[in-house]
Amino acid sequence: MDWHAILRFIHVTSFATWFGTVFASLFFLKTLEPKLTGPDNDPGDYPMLLQTYIKLETKVADAGFKTAIVSGLLLAFFFHGWTVGIMIKVGIIVLQVALTMGYIIKAIQPLQYPCSRSDYKKWYNLFTISLTMFALVLSITFFLL
Repeated sequence: MDWHAILRFIHVTSFATWFGTVFASLFFLKTLEPKLTGPDNDPGDYPMLLQTYIKLETKVADAGFKTAIVSGLLLAFFFHGWTVGIMIKVGIIVLQVALTMGYIIKAIQPLQYPCSRSDYKKWYNLFTISLTMFALVLSITFFLL
């Protein structure tokens, strides 16, 4: 049995799951924007829908993230070794988590709905951080290492 191929498949699939949930959330938030912004809008149940979606999305994203990390560490430990490239990827992932969590705590959690469009754009800033870090990891993985 080719354990390297299996681990690599798990690693790539879990990374894609993590990335996909983030990307899907971007589209979901764009869809909800008209209902959650504007001073004269009644947001109705949309804030609760958003909160429920984020909880479910977080479960899937966390599972993908944890599986990507564990499979990546196993690949490094058993097959690739602890090269400079691996350490750079680990550093970028740690930075991504720190930036994302810090921004969520600072800018996203305090949001109340309905909010102004400029406040709602904080969501898009969050996705800019996440997607930029994903692009950085993929660029380094496929083009520099």
